Amino acid sequence: MYKFDKNHQFGLADFNQPMGLKMNLENRWVKKAETIPWEAIEEKYAALFPSKKGMPAKPLRTALGSLLIQKQLQFSDRELVEEIRENPYFQYFIGLPGYQDAIPFVPSLLVEFRKRLTAEVLEEINEMIIAYNAPDDPPPTGGGNDNEESETNSGTLILDATCAPQNISYPQDVNLLNEAREKLEKMIDIICYEQNYYKPRMYRQKARKDYLNLAKCKKRTAKKIRKAIKSQLQYIRRDLGYIDTFLEEIDLCDDLSKQLATIRTLVEQQQYMYDNKVHSVPDRIVSISQPYIRPIVRGKAKLPVEFGAKLDLSIDENGIARLERLSFDAYNESDVLITAVENYKSRTGHYPERVLVDQIYRNRTNRAFCSEHGIRISGPALGRPKKDSKVDKKQEYIDNNDRVEVERAFSLAKRRYGLGLITAKLDTTTRSSIVLSIIAMNVNSFIIFKVQTSALHCKNICKTSPIKI
Repeated sequence: MYKFDKNHQFGLADFNQPMGLKMNLENRWVKKAETIPWEAIEEKYAALFPSKKGMPAKPLRTALGSLLIQKQLQFSDRELVEEIRENPYFQYFIGLPGYQDAIPFVPSLLVEFRKRLTAEVLEEINEMIIAYNAPDDPPPTGGGNDNEESETNSGTLILDATCAPQNISYPQDVNLLNEAREKLEKMIDIICYEQNYYKPRMYRQKARKDYLNLAKCKKRTAKKIRKAIKSQLQYIRRDLGYIDTFLEEIDLCDDLSKQLATIRTLVEQQQYMYDNKVHSVPDRIVSISQPYIRPIVRGKAKLPVEFGAKLDLSIDENGIARLERLSFDAYNESDVLITAVENYKSRTGHYPERVLVDQIYRNRTNRAFCSEHGIRISGPALGRPKKDSKVDKKQEYIDNNDRVEVERAFSLAKRRYGLGLITAKLDTTTRSSIVLSIIAMNVNSFIIFKVQTSALHCKNICKTSPIKI
């Protein structure tokens, strides 16, 4: 159930301030609150609660505002609630009617906020915030023939891909098998306790000793690793045999059933790699608690392989970031360029004048598409350069400098807005966390842009106004 509050405050003048407290109008959280269309977004949020029964949910401003504060300052759930209780600017930002020395909600409710505000909903909210802060942009030419194109292209689209690492331990084969064995032993203990079964022999101490013989070893040779993997697989097969015998008479709960299915898949993959002496397998599981995470090969010097979601981010000529694609499986980012360009046209009504991308995007298909629509794509042409070809080095230099903007956005989002380490546990909340990082970065960019515009406006007034002495 969702209930609108008509008397809800949306301005600083309506915020009930205690005696002696005078809030600053130039505070960053006051300015951030002005960049977000709370009422328009709340109408979208209300559609998530079709039922008219039950306790009313928390307002959209409370949910979205709390998550944006958390992304900006990297608080834990419990720490965030305490910080909101102590800070009147935070309370104003999340839409409380006045300052109160009490927690606005319990920390566990933040999990529900992240579940309700899915990645799809947050992407719509991001577009609404962008449109709210750019009212002077020309509307897209919608309603006409889709095949009709604008006569002239204008603007810039910058596109690149990165990985949002997940907060998991480094996935070593022996460690994963040892964790799977311990979970199976715990599962057998639960079944035997609940059903009053005789507990079978599982050789826990011997299995743990075999694992520690490798874990504490300073020099791990390939022979020692294979021996440890073989022993752990044998222990796991014995435990799975016990569980299969129990399943003939009882049924497991949903959580244990999902965990058991994940462990079975992990054991099949590890057995295949052990038998064939390989180190890769399709859809490889790197975390038992988060089986949706996949290894993403990035080829970087510091981290050649990262474990998390892969995403494509686009930056327009105004420095606004948008999520073009998000997937936990590895994909070729060159397939995203045409979709990103078409999305740009649907927003603005025309194609961009130039597209700034790195080498992997500049394949024959994408070059043919850009040439057909009069779009200049950055970088040299494919193949060996011709003898009489003239290279505009100045334009290449400008394009390379402008393309750094997307790398700057990646660095900023990972250092300041939580994209560098995702701590969410579910795949849905992980997607929401990634989009929230982009929204928080955009909101901060709008404040900086308004401050720069205001300073430039004041500077122009000082130049044109006569000075009286």
